[in-house]
Amino acid sequence: MDSPLNSEIESFFDSAPPLNDRAAISQKLKEFIALNSSESGTRRVACVTSGGTTVPLEQRCVRYIDNFSSGHRGAASTEHLIKMGYAVIFLYRRGTCEPYCSSLPDDAFLECFEVTEESAVQVCQPYSEAVKRAIRDHHAAVAGGLLLKLPFTTIFEYLQMLQMIAVSSRSLGPCSMFYLAAAVSDFYVPWKSMVTIHESILHTCSSFVLLRLHFMLGKGRSFRS
Repeated sequence: MDSPLNSEIESFFDSAPPLNDRAAISQKLKEFIALNSSESGTRRVACVTSGGTTVPLEQRCVRYIDNFSSGHRGAASTEHLIKMGYAVIFLYRRGTCEPYCSSLPDDAFLECFEVTEESAVQVCQPYSEAVKRAIRDHHAAVAGGLLLKLPFTTIFEYLQMLQMIAVSSRSLGPCSMFYLAAAVSDFYVPWKSMVTIHESILHTCSSFVLLRLHFMLGKGRSFRS
C-alpha cells in the first residue's frame, strides 16, 4: 500500500500542468548525461538549482506568490564546480543571474554595448574585458559539454524538471550530486482548484487553498532509486 507521503507526491505531479517542451528537455538531458558518461570513466555531474519559484494563483496567471532570489549563489557555485571538473546541469529561474555574468551590470545588454557613428554595435570600452571573458568562458563550458542550462518560472516547472534530472542521473550513480540553492515555495495551489481567469477587482478577496510542499523535501533520492 502506498504511504500517505507518496500519495501526496503523486497528487502534486498529477495535478501539475503539462511541462512545455518536455520531450526537448528530456532529449537534452539524455544527450548531456551520455556525453559525460563513457566506458573509460564517468565525469562527475552536479545539478545546481538557482533563483526563486513562483506559485500561480490562477491558470491564466496574473497574480502569483514569488520567492525572490537573485541567483548569484547558484551561478557562482556553478562556475566553481566547472573549474573543479564537474559537468553542471543549471536549473535556474528565468531572468536571474547566470554563470559567467557576475562581473556584468544588471542590464548588460543596454549598458555594455553602444552604437557607433557607422551604426555598428560594439562593446563599451569599460566593459570590454568583462564581456570578452564572460562570452569566452560561457562558450567554452557549453561547447565542452560542461554546462546545460534549463530555465523555470513556476513551482510546477521547477519540481517536474528536478524530477526529470534525478531520473536521468540514475545511471551516474555516485558520480552525481544535487546542490539545491533555489528559493523554493513552501506552499502551492493545486492547478485544478485555480480559477481559470483573473477575477475582477471586486473579487480579489476570494479564497483559495495553499497546500504545503513539505512532503517534497528530501524525496529526491526516491526519484533516483
